[in-house]
Amino acid sequence: MISAGIDCGAKNTKTVILRDGHIIGKGMLLTRFDQKKAIRASWEAALKEADILEGDVARTCITGSGKVSINNKEGIVSDTKAMAKGANFFFPNARTVADVGAEEGRAVKIDDRGNVVDFAINEKCAAGAGAFLEVMARALEVSLEEMGRMYLQSKKEIAMNAQCVVFAESEVVGLIHAKTQKPDISKAIHDAMAGHIISLIRRVGVNEDVVLVGGVSRNSGFVESMKRHLTLDKIYIPDEPEYGAALGAAVVAAEEARKDFL
Repeated sequence: MISAGIDCGAKNTKTVILRDGHIIGKGMLLTRFDQKKAIRASWEAALKEADILEGDVARTCITGSGKVSINNKEGIVSDTKAMAKGANFFFPNARTVADVGAEEGRAVKIDDRGNVVDFAINEKCAAGAGAFLEVMARALEVSLEEMGRMYLQSKKEIAMNAQCVVFAESEVVGLIHAKTQKPDISKAIHDAMAGHIISLIRRVGVNEDVVLVGGVSRNSGFVESMKRHLTLDKIYIPDEPEYGAALGAAVVAAEEARKDFL
């Protein structure tokens, strides 16, 4: 059986296609202003990679901030459920999952089947989302990748008190004017953001196998800060963490299709 999941996020739209529990196709495009166009483009890219026709897909589910932008008769999946199912697909032993995307961060506690037991969301402040790092990188005049690597070059502890992107940017500018080294500022930035996500994780409960999904999972500085403050030797991250929610939506689609068949 073939199922598909679509995650229409604030920055990127992703599609994942599963056949009998195996990924056979993926597609990702910038969402931009036209969510329907992005959904269609990522869908067609995934179909092409899977080498199948649209009619071959038994069921499709959609999640993400743009999930209501199209009329999907088959199913809308909550962001928390999608990330939980995606994490469980990659790491069945995991019970704590954090998803940090462009617009918000969230944490969930899950059971052995990937069902949500508890969750917490940081949806009112961009300081717990990828947009925060993008703004801070521009303030430092470095790329996101470079800012992440800088984290490892610093041993200093510099607290950032601002809880808002606007004020945090002003604080970074102040540190620059005070001749603070960029690696030290980078460490302060990542520690501040990691602190937001860790507070969510602690609200749902920290288990040893913590999974991190979402595009920010690729930021080495953020991951290192998370490990250090959670006192963990390892955080589990899929090879392509930005597809976590889309994959979870595809898993839900497969589960629902099996129910209909039975």
